[in-house]
Amino acid sequence: MSEVKIACIGSGNMGFALMKGIAAMSKDAKNPVSIGFTDAYAEKAKTAADALGASVFGSNTEAAEKADFVFLAVKPQALSDVLAEIAPVIQKRLRYGSAPLLVSMAAGWTIEKIQDAVAHGSTAIIPVARIMPNTPALISKGMIALAVSPVVPGEKADALDAMLKGAGIVDRVSENYFNAITGLSGSGPAFAFMFIEALADGGVLAGLPRDKALRYAAQTVMGSAAMVLETGKHPGELKDMVASPGGTTIAGIAALESAAFRSSAIQAVEAAWKRGKELS
Repeated sequence: MSEVKIACIGSGNMGFALMKGIAAMSKDAKNPVSIGFTDAYAEKAKTAADALGASVFGSNTEAAEKADFVFLAVKPQALSDVLAEIAPVIQKRLRYGSAPLLVSMAAGWTIEKIQDAVAHGSTAIIPVARIMPNTPALISKGMIALAVSPVVPGEKADALDAMLKGAGIVDRVSENYFNAITGLSGSGPAFAFMFIEALADGGVLAGLPRDKALRYAAQTVMGSAAMVLETGKHPGELKDMVASPGGTTIAGIAALESAAFRSSAIQAVEAAWKRGKELS
């Protein structure tokens, strides 16, 4: 069986989370997988590699030369420099029919924009996939949107899909949805964490110790989300199951509505979506 070589340019939280998931999935995969990191900070790449039993590439160029899949796990503002650095290697490999699949998670960078940045005006079409994971991928509970350019062979796209499942649920979507997904799923965990924190604060206000309030708040949100997914019922219907006439829950709902709770949540997603469009 041939070994699948994976490079991760950038060893921050998201890059590490995806590589951790891929490493876990590779234990049951048909082909063995080797993972290597590179980072602007060499010690950071080494720390990530040591945690997974992976290797460290000497440079981004070496990573692009040797890998079958190159994950671009850098901030959007750093991606231009990274692509300029690896472009000559990618173009050379493309001429020889061995170009790696570039997998980007940079908000605002479309597949076409990445292809143009690597091609440098040539007519070559670079194989690129775009993903939008979120931070629960750190515990293999992520939601990962995936869009693949038409030039990517079906078997390679399927292999990427399978690898990413180690970090959570993978959903293949049209790239047109990516800005909206960024606003909802990419930014959404931060909004959820704020809600959990606020629920816990309410518990403390009502007299609960901080540790218990936080535990009850987090478990309540997790269990509620599981009910939506597992029952298939509309959240409004599930809400009505809790809200008895004249009871405690409807009093709390009224307080949330008086503070424009739902409108604020909608506006938060909209603001993140608009920012994603600006980055594009």
